[in-house]
Amino acid sequence: MRLTPSKAASKPLSTQPEEDRKRSLFGEILDWILAPLLLLWPMSIAITYLVAKSIANHPFDRALDDKILVLSQQIKQVDGKLVSQLSPSEKRILRADAQDSIYFQLSDAQHTLIDGDADFPATALAAKSNDKLSDVQFRYTALHGAEIRIAARYVSIKTSPTAPGQTILIQVGETLEKRSQLANEIIKGVIFPQFIILPIGLTLIWLALTRGLAPLLELQQRIRARKSDDLSPIISGQIPEEILPLVDSFNEMLDRLSLSISIQKRFIADAAHQMKTPLAGMRMQSELALRHSDQEEIHRSLIQLAKSSESATHLVNQLLSLARAENLNTTQLRKMDLSELARQVASDWVPKALNARIDLGLEVPDQPVYMLGNSLMLRELINNLIDNALHYTQADKSVTLRIKQVDQHAVLEVEDQGIGINPAEVPHIFERFYRILNNHVEGSGLGLAIVREIAQQHGADIAVEQANPGTLFRISFPDSPPENVEDDDAAN
Repeated sequence: MRLTPSKAASKPLSTQPEEDRKRSLFGEILDWILAPLLLLWPMSIAITYLVAKSIANHPFDRALDDKILVLSQQIKQVDGKLVSQLSPSEKRILRADAQDSIYFQLSDAQHTLIDGDADFPATALAAKSNDKLSDVQFRYTALHGAEIRIAARYVSIKTSPTAPGQTILIQVGETLEKRSQLANEIIKGVIFPQFIILPIGLTLIWLALTRGLAPLLELQQRIRARKSDDLSPIISGQIPEEILPLVDSFNEMLDRLSLSISIQKRFIADAAHQMKTPLAGMRMQSELALRHSDQEEIHRSLIQLAKSSESATHLVNQLLSLARAENLNTTQLRKMDLSELARQVASDWVPKALNARIDLGLEVPDQPVYMLGNSLMLRELINNLIDNALHYTQADKSVTLRIKQVDQHAVLEVEDQGIGINPAEVPHIFERFYRILNNHVEGSGLGLAIVREIAQQHGADIAVEQANPGTLFRISFPDSPPENVEDDDAAN
């Protein structure tokens, strides 16, 4: 089914992935500050309410206890029975309250009513020993559809100093209107100021964050104000301590970038200089060929033109090889047999060695020498080492390519019987376009630089030793790969 233009237009556009969206440091810090505040504020209100109720209960509970004491003084024993001496007017005074309803009840140990409200809620309070009769206990319950708070206490009534006392239960209760009003006033006194303080606090937090992050904005402006070619370190004199590690890391990156750019500039300048010679030779030989009418002279000029073209082609190929070596991805390394690769490369150089009358030898063990490597880059490495050895070795001498395995390490050696290398020049022979002094061997000066770059990408160590005569290049690769690693032939 073909999608019509209108349907295609109605498809939603791809949105930016969540992980790629920019995060605001200001917003994240603000979130981490506000989130706890918003969680703690309701908790603060709840705790304030509970504390306010507890505070409001204290004075009114004390008043209830005082009423119990007054009622206990109105109980007398008449004809062996406990009776209340409260008159109706005293009861009205006891119950008098502008906001709350007051209830009371007097009963004996068998819960027989002596005086007060008959429908008073029953209590689970048990009579205790005489030394505990003065304890008062408070509880919440409901009466006539309203919640009340009751104070209850057992009191011992003695008719004479020698006679045992009779225990009675006195309970006084009241509704919660005054308590609620006092608790609300306390809460208002505590909570309402928070509605003023909280916005002020948020404003101060906002200003503090803005002020605290100001050095980041200043640093951003300083970096943006820089010229595109300014790679000098950022001065860290007035930068806060928390940002200093970031600035130090940025300065280190600038140093590496400056070094990389300087190396690239030098490389481009050297490459341009090196290209001049073959290009100038090609131009000169072509001009000579155009001037001459003699076929022999024209032929000679064309031969030189071909040599200059070959030299320029070799230089360009070396530059491309160096660029490939620098951009080698270590994930491209696979298990391979270095001995087999050495056999293939050595066979390619046999014709050139024969033409130069140089004995090119190959020494490899009978068993495979496995390693993790990029076969294309290692072929380039061996090619450059053999090419370098053949260039600096005279006729009737020998060059040996050797593969060994030492302590689970693959080792590659190229030994020649050439002119040797001055020990003072060994640290410089791997530099780009470096040429050994006082020799007339043609070359680009890039071969050993390519060897070093490929070896570094493989984590290998390079050693240069003096042979007698000649030079020995030894490259030691890391440990051999485990057996279950996929080899290069299978991968390709």
